[in-house]
Amino acid sequence: MNKLIGATLVLALGLSAGVANAADDVTLQLKWVTQAQFAGYYVAQDKGYYKDADLDVTIKPGGPDIAPEQVIAGGGADVIVDWMAAALAARERGVPLVNIAQPFKHSGLLLVCRKDSGITKPADFKDHTLGVWYYGNEYPFFAWMAKLGIPTDGGDNGVKVLKQGFNVDPLVQKQAACISAMTYNEYGQILDAGFKPDDLTVFNYRDQGVGMLEDGLYVMGPKLDDPKFVDKMARFVKASMKGWKYAEEHPDEAAQIVVDNDSSGAQTLDHQEYMMKEVDKLLKGSNGVLDPENYKETVNTLLSADKGSDNPAITKKPEGAWTHKVTDKVDDKPQL
Repeated sequence: MNKLIGATLVLALGLSAGVANAADDVTLQLKWVTQAQFAGYYVAQDKGYYKDADLDVTIKPGGPDIAPEQVIAGGGADVIVDWMAAALAARERGVPLVNIAQPFKHSGLLLVCRKDSGITKPADFKDHTLGVWYYGNEYPFFAWMAKLGIPTDGGDNGVKVLKQGFNVDPLVQKQAACISAMTYNEYGQILDAGFKPDDLTVFNYRDQGVGMLEDGLYVMGPKLDDPKFVDKMARFVKASMKGWKYAEEHPDEAAQIVVDNDSSGAQTLDHQEYMMKEVDKLLKGSNGVLDPENYKETVNTLLSADKGSDNPAITKKPEGAWTHKVTDKVDDKPQL
């Protein structure tokens, strides 16, 4: 009898220890498909950084029909990667998103134009068709046009907006004089399509005074009232930034890790290596902590477009849209 009680006690203690040591689940929803734009998270997973932080992380790729803001609002993720304009727009519309970390310090959004369209400066946009991404990516464009005073209704002295797919076909096929592109992705595709840099006029949104913070980490605000959730997110951010640091130092290996995690088989190693090197430029100077001045710049740009934009992201100054509560708990912040 005593042996039975002892065995039962040992088993109970073992089960209790197993429960105590169970890793915390985290679901991360990406903004787009598996690619080097998110290499830091895949590297952190591959190298065991999440496991070392006592986390069991599920990384969910995005896509053209997936809005991270809707996924997290529906309970399908604990944390999402999103652009600040889209996150603030969703917040104003009732989704209480809060920025807890900002891995990308610089923006990579471009408007790339064919020189043979006659566009060499922003004033030349008038009476042309411009390709624009939607699904939350359109706000920087409309803010820029509002700043320039150029209507986007397709009328005289305005521009016609083409709802661009996530490819470069409209530029190649002359459906648009200019298209949206990222420094680390579509710009390379444009060159691969046969264009030379001298064939193009390239406008970087940041250089035009309408640069906005891009890939940041966002959670639902009410969850930050739970100290256990804050601790879990701090461990997640620390491990993710460690992943980004490794990717920065080993770009080719990071590109291979991305390709290995691409279940679609669509990504090529050459393109991911190109992308990783360009993404690294957007990380420079970042330690994952949101710079309040960069946040203010994004907000002010969005608000300045409110009255002149046909599609404003926000119409009032956000309150409580970011916090250092999570990154303040991260003791070792690697500088990228």
